[in-house]
Amino acid sequence: MKQSAFKEKIYTLTSQIPHGKVATYGQLAKLAGSPGAARAVGMCMKTNPHPEIVPCYKVVASDGSLTGYSAGKGILTKKEKLLHDGVFFVGSKVDLKKSQWKSD
Repeated sequence: MKQSAFKEKIYTLTSQIPHGKVATYGQLAKLAGSPGAARAVGMCMKTNPHPEIVPCYKVVASDGSLTGYSAGKGILTKKEKLLHDGVFFVGSKVDLKKSQWKSD
């Protein structure tokens, strides 16, 4: 898959994450047809040109950890946005059992 096609697919999928839910980098890679490309998903989030449309703050590590957010106060801002959305946490990690997007 060409890099630009992959990016567009990742951005489209990220835009579909419902309110109150998150997806993992690996989950998005798999949904895009590129299992094992979690790091590439991370790069897509890092270079997201439209954060108001593509909610990159809703993408978390496979263990629920908050990683890689550059807006505002970084990870603190990411957590605040997720809490505002109604995402559940256990300590500093997202409770993936309650808050992970179950895509079809």
